[in-house]
Amino acid sequence: MKIEDFNYNLPPELIAQHPSGKRDASRLMVVDRSTGSFYHRIFKDLPKFITQEDLIVLNDSRVFPARLFARRPGTKESIEILLLQEVGPQKWKVLARPGRKLKLGTRLIFKQGELEAQVVKSVPDSPARTIQFSVKGRFWDQIERLGTMPLPPYIRRSKTAPEVEDSTDRQRYQTVYARERGSIAAPTAGLHFTPELLNQLNHCLITLHVGYGTFKLVTSEHVEEHTVDPEFYSIDPAAAEKIQRNKEQGGRIVAVGTTTTRVLETVAIKYGKIVGVKETTDLIIYPGFHFKVVDCLITNFHLPRSSLILLAAAFAGKDLLLSAYQEAIREGYRFYSYGDAMLIV
Repeated sequence: MKIEDFNYNLPPELIAQHPSGKRDASRLMVVDRSTGSFYHRIFKDLPKFITQEDLIVLNDSRVFPARLFARRPGTKESIEILLLQEVGPQKWKVLARPGRKLKLGTRLIFKQGELEAQVVKSVPDSPARTIQFSVKGRFWDQIERLGTMPLPPYIRRSKTAPEVEDSTDRQRYQTVYARERGSIAAPTAGLHFTPELLNQLNHCLITLHVGYGTFKLVTSEHVEEHTVDPEFYSIDPAAAEKIQRNKEQGGRIVAVGTTTTRVLETVAIKYGKIVGVKETTDLIIYPGFHFKVVDCLITNFHLPRSSLILLAAAFAGKDLLLSAYQEAIREGYRFYSYGDAMLIV
């Protein structure tokens, strides 16, 4: 299966640069797999399509401000650091830009010098580095104070002062139910929910910490050759029991986002049912996959040639999904992280 089959042309003006004024005011395209029909609604209309017998499952991972700016001693050049994975006490795998000057042993000073780091491992011809932090005070307090939200590159902010955060991003690039810190990107399908909307819906929470691999474009010609880095997930026993019971009683499982879908299907493949567990998953879902748990999917409009659009195509069917994307483009929907939503039933 060729990745080029999951490409499409998107007018740049449809890439959402800011969230909608209200979370649940985003547009919602309802895609009916049984009829091949599209319905245009607003996200706050979601309860019209979801009953109390259905169970909505959401990813409660919290995005932390993983984007930091540093300089080398004696220089003024800004170096962008994206925290990827903690591999030891205050030791992190990172992506650095520009990374060519960050040789082994290079010191980094972050803003007022209350946080410093040293490069302890480098990868030739790669922006990947491992750095060891030293900090005055508590590490996470400094990260929360000095870091900015790790927005994807297609969301444009100030080029002259990239370290200055938009006043809305800290709040809006985060779901209202986020609680478990660990993601470097938001589970964006959940950005449309408000507390009031959640109160109308039967729901439960699981966790998957979104890593860099989730959003890595597929570069191999054939879909089957693509791999992603393992990501941590957890389902507590009470949530597992609720999901499994709802499934057995005939209610639909409505997964909010590709991350939630991957967790549920990973557990079902491994254990034959939903159980409480803490593990990692590197599952890639593409057309031909047999879904064992998920009956409906809430998702955003994804980048072409990405593992995310592959999953959505696997669930909706490739032809129907790509037709829905063309319909969304004609109707002026907003795409990607801060964009509009789709409900596939």
